[in-house]
Amino acid sequence: MKLTIYQIDAFTDKVFGGNPACVVPLEDWLPDELLLKIAMENAVAETAFFVKKEDRYHLRWFTPDIEMDLCGHATLAAAYVLKVHLEHACNNMVFETISGQLEVKCDRDVFTLDFPSRPAQRETLPKAIKEAINIQPDAVLKARDYVLVYPSESMVMNLQIDRNTFDRINLGTGGVIATSKGSNCDFVSRFFTPQATILEDPVTGSAHCTLVPYWSQQLNKKELTAFQVSERRGILYCKDLDERVLISGRARTYMVGHIWVE
Repeated sequence: MKLTIYQIDAFTDKVFGGNPACVVPLEDWLPDELLLKIAMENAVAETAFFVKKEDRYHLRWFTPDIEMDLCGHATLAAAYVLKVHLEHACNNMVFETISGQLEVKCDRDVFTLDFPSRPAQRETLPKAIKEAINIQPDAVLKARDYVLVYPSESMVMNLQIDRNTFDRINLGTGGVIATSKGSNCDFVSRFFTPQATILEDPVTGSAHCTLVPYWSQQLNKKELTAFQVSERRGILYCKDLDERVLISGRARTYMVGHIWVE
């Protein structure tokens, strides 16, 4: 079987920045085991698969390890593929996912994700995370992900993870966000996933479902600009709509090719 594959750098306006995602359009769903093997072979943070059903698309996301419940950058990448490569006629795209119906709007080269808000609550930091990090946070919260709040961007930048200790905790589809106010933006973040092939995710759209309501309240702002300060960097333009968050960004094509599976 021959499938077309696109590799897209999301939340960036240039190749080799942002977060790379592979996108594989399908006519019908393949077995889950095969989808996971394709994602493992691609060896990027996420691979998105979609199947068209009438006027919308059924979308799923896989890391090299598991199926995810929500993924921002791979959703942006899928919308980008539909609009730029598959010439989707409408500027609005609707995806059916395990996290519900997700809409993406395209305005020129900017794609806006309409995602659920996931506010966090105060939480105690698990021992394995506390012992795995070299800088302790000022505050700890949790929604799907743990959120470690730091007083400065430099602390987020200088955060280091002891992988052996960190991997003692299993967070399922969740991870650990480190965040602070930004020096040249509203807030910055980094994202780490224990027991995952890829420890640090370069730009994590879904994490902003929690970061946006938090920083919107802290800064008393509804519209925010965020940087994910991983090595690849990424920029996200966000808006807090209370029950929903809007997360906007750009994308670029790195590769178009084919894969063959039996």
